[in-house]
Amino acid sequence: MKASVKMPRVSDTVDEVTVVAWKVAAGDTIAEGDPLMEVDADKAVVEVPSPVSGTVVELLVEVDADVVTGTAILTVEG
Repeated sequence: MKASVKMPRVSDTVDEVTVVAWKVAAGDTIAEGDPLMEVDADKAVVEVPSPVSGTVVELLVEVDADVVTGTAILTVEG
C-alpha cells in the first residue's frame, strides 16, 4: 500500500522550510526515525525523520524548494 509522507511542523514558529538536501532516494528502504531530508527552518538546518517504514517510491519535492507544513514530500510503499 502506498502512502504519502507529509512535511511535519519542525518548529512552533515555522510553517515553511526550504529543502537543503535529501538523505534518501527512490528505491531506498527506510525505517521509522531514519533521516529523510535536511531543511532550512528560519536560519537553522534541521533533519526531518521518517514517520513510517517502507520503500521510497518517489520524492515529491526538489532540493531548494520551499515547502509548507502538511505538503506531501514523498511516497512510501510498505
